[in-house]
Amino acid sequence: MPSFAANLSTMFNEHPFLDRFEAAARAGFKAVECQQPYGATVKDIAARLGDNGLRLVLHNTPEGGPGDRGIACHPGRGDEFRDSILLALEYAAALGCPCLHC
Repeated sequence: MPSFAANLSTMFNEHPFLDRFEAAARAGFKAVECQQPYGATVKDIAARLGDNGLRLVLHNTPEGGPGDRGIACHPGRGDEFRDSILLALEYAAALGCPCLHC
């Protein structure tokens, strides 16, 4: 049986980011993913996951600065990319998220 996760970056945009967790749960989802969770604290995201019986199954590594859509392929930004991976891993570990997208 297929299992689907609501992408909170593209779904339920009528709500602020942290309120999208409840919207996803109300719509019947058991799992969520998002592109950039870094505007919210790990503590706040963990609370929303727990309050709504959801699992975070995927999130992206940080995209970089304004106008960036990722920095892994940019020469000269290796240190920034390494730091972005460390931040992504910090969020993933604290939230029990098994997958990262770069």
